Amino acid sequence: MAKKPDTPLPPYFNLDPAAAAAKLGDLVDTARFAKAAAFAGRGRDDLAKRGYAPDGRKRLRKFSTWEITRYLIPVAPAHLRRVLNKHPDLPQGEGASGSKWFTLEEVLKLRDHFASEGIATKEYRPYRPEGLPAKVVAVANFKGGVGKTSTAAHLAMSAALDGYKVLVVDLDSQGSMTSIMGGQVADEWQTVFPLLARDYAEAVEAENKVRAASGLDSIPLDETLTEAKEVSLRNVVQKTHWPNIDLIGAQLNLYWAEFQIPVWRMGLRNWALWDALTNALEAGGALDDYDIVLLDTPPALGYLTINALAAADILMVPLGASFLEFDSTGRFFDMLYSTFASIEDGENAGRRRAGLPEMKFEWDVVRALITRFDASQQSDLANVIQAYFGDMMNAYRQDYTALVGQAGESVSGIYEADYRNFNRETYVRGREVFDRTYAEFKELLIGSWWRDQQMEQAQQTQKEDRADGTPQTA
Repeated sequence: MAKKPDTPLPPYFNLDPAAAAAKLGDLVDTARFAKAAAFAGRGRDDLAKRGYAPDGRKRLRKFSTWEITRYLIPVAPAHLRRVLNKHPDLPQGEGASGSKWFTLEEVLKLRDHFASEGIATKEYRPYRPEGLPAKVVAVANFKGGVGKTSTAAHLAMSAALDGYKVLVVDLDSQGSMTSIMGGQVADEWQTVFPLLARDYAEAVEAENKVRAASGLDSIPLDETLTEAKEVSLRNVVQKTHWPNIDLIGAQLNLYWAEFQIPVWRMGLRNWALWDALTNALEAGGALDDYDIVLLDTPPALGYLTINALAAADILMVPLGASFLEFDSTGRFFDMLYSTFASIEDGENAGRRRAGLPEMKFEWDVVRALITRFDASQQSDLANVIQAYFGDMMNAYRQDYTALVGQAGESVSGIYEADYRNFNRETYVRGREVFDRTYAEFKELLIGSWWRDQQMEQAQQTQKEDRADGTPQTA
């Protein structure tokens, strides 16, 4: 009878300590980190430029007639060709008549033409009420790896393809969103940092006027604050390879804001640090110049994230369908409550003493969104998460798709990927994942605008009724 072979031991048995020590190399000192960072920096630049143009800048690909008529403008291909033949002044695209390719700038011009000349019942331009400000959207969760930046980037690109004008603000010092958008950020002075510093400097100047009237010493402004007073939002906004997406980028030095903001707060206790970004967006005209301001936050509930959440109208919270991510997201909501409730309590105590109306943080809508979803393995847990979060949960679960990974390898989004590099059906399925995410987001967006519009009209009606003496009803 043949002897059965022995079952091999697991690989962690019988290791040789001397051989293991030989693999360690020299002791690591702090200089080794600098060397590793330098290598990583060169590698990052190399990888980031793959898929860029020869000059190192990203270029947005062109869009085919098939894509335009399927995804961007609701017209039949034959009708689009007839319109182009009838209007030679419109962008004609490149290529043969049956397979023309257009830049997004050209697509936007075509959309404008159909909006003015097309069928009135069709939506050629996305809904945006006149006279109302842009909606500020924050994508946040303090657990890393939940798809925060990927979700934010694809929402920005989806909205841009839909015709909205978008400002993306990268608040994460890792700068991943900046890389996706092809941004170039030399130092912290090209990030939101000077905008926050300017808000503090203006608060100090206002305080100094009060102190001067009372005969008290003024609070000095250092060189950083003096320089920040000359920086406006338009100074830090840069164009991207998307014609209707602008960017305020981030880089590693932005992290110093997390240390500097509490120092400023100690210097002036009545400075509302959480309103700094809100004030910068309002004063810089962002709420008038754009339709959507999209904030990508760091994976921590620090001062930059607090500013983003305080500025936001809509909060999107991505998480995976796992126990740890569900648990972490629950703690995130708990910290949101603790943080903002404590701000309200502290501020309102003073407001009550001064006879002023109390402040209250409010958001139009908050939604948790399951990302990287695998229905074959995660449906039960996703259903549990859905049950506990209830109406704060998006209905659609964002499926994992290999197209995400392939697009990520070239520092691009799915919408930047050329479908000719894939099987067309693979592309259609991969794109549908983010199209459905955007559809649910857009419903939140236009619903919040519509509600604002109804409230504004109701307030205007009340004013007119009071003016003409019409009795008010409860």
